[in-house]
Amino acid sequence: MIGRESELDLLREIFALTLEGRPQGVVVSGEAGIGKTRLLEEFRDFASGEALVLTGQCVDLGAVAAPYSPIQSVMRGLVAALGADAVLEAGGPGAEALTALMPELAPRAADSGSGRLNRVHDTVATVLETVSRQNPLVVVLEDLHWADEGTLDLLRFLLRVLGSGRILVVLSFRTEDVSRGHPLRILLSELDRSRSVTRVELRRLTRSEARRQVVEILGSAPDDEAFDSVYARSEGVPFFVEELVVFKSTCEGELPWTVRELLLARYERLSDEAQHLLRLISAGGVRVDHSLLSEVFSGDPDALETAAREAVLANILVADDRSYAFRHALVREAILTDLLPGERARFHSRFAQALEAMPGERRVATEVAYHWLAAHDVGRAFPAALAAMTEARASYAYGTAAQMGERALELWDSVPDAEIIASRKKIDLLAQTASALRNAGEGKRSLAVIDRALADCPRDEGLRYARLLRDKALYLGNVGRPGSIPLLREALELVPAGSSGYAGTSGLAGSTMSAGELRSGLLTALASRLMLGAHFKESIESAQEALAEAHQAGSDRHASIASNVLGSSEINSGLITEGRAHLDDARVLSENDTSARLRYRVNASDAEYLLGHYAEALGIAQLGIQRARELGVERSSGIILKSNAVDPLIALGQWDRADSFIDSAIRLLPSPTFNAYLNRARIFLLTWRGDTGAAARLWRSVRTSMRELGEVEMQVKLGTPRVAAELLLARGEPAEAWNELSVLFDADHRPVPGYELPLLATAARTLAALRASGEAPAGAEERLCALLDEVSWWPTAPLWAAIVDAELAGQHGTGDDPDAWQRVVDIVASDPLAQAHLPAYAAYRLGQARVAVGDRNGAADALRDAIRRADALGAGLVSAQATALASRAGLSLHSTPARRTADATELTARERQVLDLIGQGLTNRQIGERLFISAKTASVHVSAILRKLGASSRTEAAFLAREAV
Repeated sequence: MIGRESELDLLREIFALTLEGRPQGVVVSGEAGIGKTRLLEEFRDFASGEALVLTGQCVDLGAVAAPYSPIQSVMRGLVAALGADAVLEAGGPGAEALTALMPELAPRAADSGSGRLNRVHDTVATVLETVSRQNPLVVVLEDLHWADEGTLDLLRFLLRVLGSGRILVVLSFRTEDVSRGHPLRILLSELDRSRSVTRVELRRLTRSEARRQVVEILGSAPDDEAFDSVYARSEGVPFFVEELVVFKSTCEGELPWTVRELLLARYERLSDEAQHLLRLISAGGVRVDHSLLSEVFSGDPDALETAAREAVLANILVADDRSYAFRHALVREAILTDLLPGERARFHSRFAQALEAMPGERRVATEVAYHWLAAHDVGRAFPAALAAMTEARASYAYGTAAQMGERALELWDSVPDAEIIASRKKIDLLAQTASALRNAGEGKRSLAVIDRALADCPRDEGLRYARLLRDKALYLGNVGRPGSIPLLREALELVPAGSSGYAGTSGLAGSTMSAGELRSGLLTALASRLMLGAHFKESIESAQEALAEAHQAGSDRHASIASNVLGSSEINSGLITEGRAHLDDARVLSENDTSARLRYRVNASDAEYLLGHYAEALGIAQLGIQRARELGVERSSGIILKSNAVDPLIALGQWDRADSFIDSAIRLLPSPTFNAYLNRARIFLLTWRGDTGAAARLWRSVRTSMRELGEVEMQVKLGTPRVAAELLLARGEPAEAWNELSVLFDADHRPVPGYELPLLATAARTLAALRASGEAPAGAEERLCALLDEVSWWPTAPLWAAIVDAELAGQHGTGDDPDAWQRVVDIVASDPLAQAHLPAYAAYRLGQARVAVGDRNGAADALRDAIRRADALGAGLVSAQATALASRAGLSLHSTPARRTADATELTARERQVLDLIGQGLTNRQIGERLFISAKTASVHVSAILRKLGASSRTEAAFLAREAV
């Protein structure tokens, strides 16, 4: 551990944090031979006294890694330590998903009956959190540069969602093997931004440290000339220092000059039998089980043990109770490079054959495929790649599944009777590979592959071609690109009503789909895209036909989804009673289908929110979140429902809770669609809280992607300009705000009432601001009123219409009519459809109008009311604007003349800091974050400030302090 003392101390300190219930991550990096493994071994020995230490080793299988290999090792270590029943119990209702990682648990795991729903990530996180409450856990994953994308995705998920539990995750990787474009780079960049993850990069030893290492190895001080040679050639890499010193002390002759010569120096001194064994093991990997090695070794057991013992004594191999491993991966790589071509093919063939003969629960199809590919045995590599593809898909390792599919496609034309061997057409393999790419997040590549499939598929294969068109339409929707609707219409022409036969499946596993189910699915997909584009009449027609097809096919699942889309479209088109009835049908039909039930809750909660029933919307979303938690999918499917809960929480005034929902959802890297929804809500909150700088930075970073998504989703096209315009208005840029609102006047504009009405109110406010500056566009008010009339039937229309009228009322049409704003104040005070920020905003605008007409006392009363309401909500924007207006107008915000004069000198230094932040409109939580104190402590300071200044509100305190200065 020479030269690594500080790194080891740091690991121990981080471990202490995890024992307090604060999950942490550590990433140890460095070049080959720098001492990563030695450091982790030392730390594992230390941590094992207080924690259960679980280790996973990534496997070097060339360009394609075994899916979840290190995670499987960790989970199997947990099973070995606690027992299968305890691990399954820790997994809760979603424990059945663990069989995707450990098939041997299948007899013990209860089948939930609802499918795994891609719960592997959720369940692993749940298991680790649950176990860590009783036993602190240290999870060590080494050589992450060889990890598959599934493992990297799971680690990304774990390190984002582990919010509790005594868990330390330690990762290591070799820096020179993570080149530009390596998938690990994406994970590392994300971890670098995490406060709970620490990077530890090991440096080379200094000259004095290297000398200390040599002294420890030799037991005495080295000869200066010999040490100079060792240090010059090792360049301070500890492994090379050790190898050179040992070579010098055990071998005659000059020190080897090349790294390869150095790595092979001990190997070349072994007997032929030991060298043969090491060459064989090098083809198997860094670590090979003794049972597997016994199968591939051509000699008898005694010869194997003799050769292995010689390699262990030479310190090239290390052995535990069931496997052999190279002491260092660099030695294995040097020996592997030394293999002759025929030798390489023969050894890989032996490993492939031995792995194929292993019991299915432990056999890893990806390893079999790797060895057959390395052996250049196309005939056996092809079916092995297909089997590996299926296995990877079953464990949700979509990246590996896609890679294996692409390998099989590359071999297809070289394999006689490929279609018979594969039990599918090449077109179907292309479609399955595209599906895996889509699920792996490779949207553009999935489209390229599905285009190949469409190009190869004859149109007269109607059902197959229709399914491919459907897949492309879905993939376009996933990446937020237009074009889905024409593709779905074309597919429907190929599957007319009454079609018979089977359409196959689009995945790698699943039940066969009938032509009727395919047509129902196509119609529902079309209805969904039409609904998102606000083509509600066409969406209703398509959904009605989809529902009829689903009933005829006897599919409750398809019927539930069709009813769901039908109900949502009906509500948005004005058939509210009918729409709610169809949504209720969707709920009943989804009773035995978890996926359809969660989809119902998403649309039902959204519909209730748009109708102004905020508490009902939140209740539906919360039930969905609770059910997702019970099923172990809180961090995947539950993220969608959390997103749907955010807008009702904002409308109800529960802004802090909405913030926490946004934080927890965004941490999990949601899809581009839901990321847009969440960022829209965050921009709104930041703006109305008064943090317009942060809101502007966020808007600049996401506006391009949100506008692109708005081209295919009308709710984004309408919702995004509203928050952008409100932000720009808050920053005093009405002309730029009006540019954002131009979407209202597009030739293809189609209203979605629930989003249209708030947008029209924002547009009216912007127009009033432009009129005040003399820059109002001609005819704008008439166009806004015409748009308002089109949606006047919506339940929330009277409320928003009153606001629009008030914004444009008065002598100059700038919202300077106090009577109009008094009507709005009265409405929002009693109307349950009013969103929480409106009372404070309406009171502020009333005060503004009264200032304009010279009613100073009335203006002061209205502004005090606005500040009181804004402070209670945390709407710092309104508080700041009201205070600024009072200052410009020379109005006193004192509630009574008897209030004593403020004396800011009574405040402590910390209280003056807090007061300054109050004046910026920050909430207690934000003040705490800025001053590194808790929100509760910030609240105590605020109370003391109000008491000392005799202020009735936070904003009045800031105002009084400025008066005193």
